[in-house]
Amino acid sequence: MKTVGSYEAKTDLPRLVREVEEEGEGFTITRHGKPVARLVPIAKRGRIGKAIKALKKVRKGHLLNGLNVRELREEGRP
Repeated sequence: MKTVGSYEAKTDLPRLVREVEEEGEGFTITRHGKPVARLVPIAKRGRIGKAIKALKKVRKGHLLNGLNVRELREEGRP
């Protein structure tokens, strides 16, 4: 991920947004050399959300010895 200073991010924001949109890669924004924010494409966040939903869907209905996760957890409590 590319890095830009906060001053450059402020003055060149339209260009940076265009680059993020066209290239699909984000920027880390720094202040005095330390990372403080990220400018990332929305599509990447969407893929993460889709992956989480897919994992939750796979998890549903999977049993271990006929018990689901909640039943296994409850079984272990005194």
